[in-house]
Amino acid sequence: MNLDLSSLRSVIAAAEHGSFRQAATALNLKQSALSRRIRHLEEQVGFPLFERSSGGVRLTPAGASMTHAARRLFDEIDHMVTASRLADCGEAGVLKAGFGTAVSTNKVRTVLAEHIKSFPGIGIQVTERSAALLATALTAGDIDVAIVAGQARQHSGPSMSLWSERIVAALSSRHPLSNSEVIDWNDLKDETFLLSQWDPGLDLRNLILKKLAAPGDAPKIEAWDVSNEKILGMMEAGLHVSIHCESWTSLGYPGVRFRELRDASGPSHITFTACWEEQNRNPALVRFLETLRQAHYPTSLT
Repeated sequence: MNLDLSSLRSVIAAAEHGSFRQAATALNLKQSALSRRIRHLEEQVGFPLFERSSGGVRLTPAGASMTHAARRLFDEIDHMVTASRLADCGEAGVLKAGFGTAVSTNKVRTVLAEHIKSFPGIGIQVTERSAALLATALTAGDIDVAIVAGQARQHSGPSMSLWSERIVAALSSRHPLSNSEVIDWNDLKDETFLLSQWDPGLDLRNLILKKLAAPGDAPKIEAWDVSNEKILGMMEAGLHVSIHCESWTSLGYPGVRFRELRDASGPSHITFTACWEEQNRNPALVRFLETLRQAHYPTSLT
């Protein structure tokens, strides 16, 4: 049975006013037109909705039940239209974001918190994967945006450079260099570096080679297929040193100290990159990219 929404609105108006004449005036209709709508609806459902008298109209029990259900229906329609309007302008909907760095690090955590605060109507689904897997997920449409540390080598679509972070050395609190506020790259030339093979491991390895490699004298680098968190957990043993993005300093590791790395040209940096697909028309993505363009949050070493 297809019920006309205009007829249902006429029923609600008549119930509220107790009069077909007053209801017609409220809806800017002729009384005869409103009366025909309600009569046609009664014929469709097979029972009267109003008791009619010279003093006006009153809902029958069946009419009261239908009017209650009709009000709920129009509330849901209004909610649907509002939600659709918000989704169209990027203030509602769902954003699927992938991160090639830990979501718990300071900058990423701050960006997400700021976005959720600014757009509470947007749901966010977050995943942590390698840059290669994130590139695959972007192409497949499984995520809307990926944020990776360093170069987005596996992505050929649009991208945006985000914040730039200083590179810091992570070493045991028992290491002699841990007492220095700043460490010169040359002070680490005889150390054994331990890096994660996970992102941005390759970028960090290339940086170590750029700073310390010399003809016939390559720095000692070990790369483990474990997360950066596990690499940092190994620093307390004092057998290695490691280098990381500055945002990792916001995480506490007992017995581990973070120190800024410098050389004659100053501190070293690594840039984070946001990637997405050109054909992605999710308005929530546009809003998130706006948040990322404003994401410049300082961190401090500990």
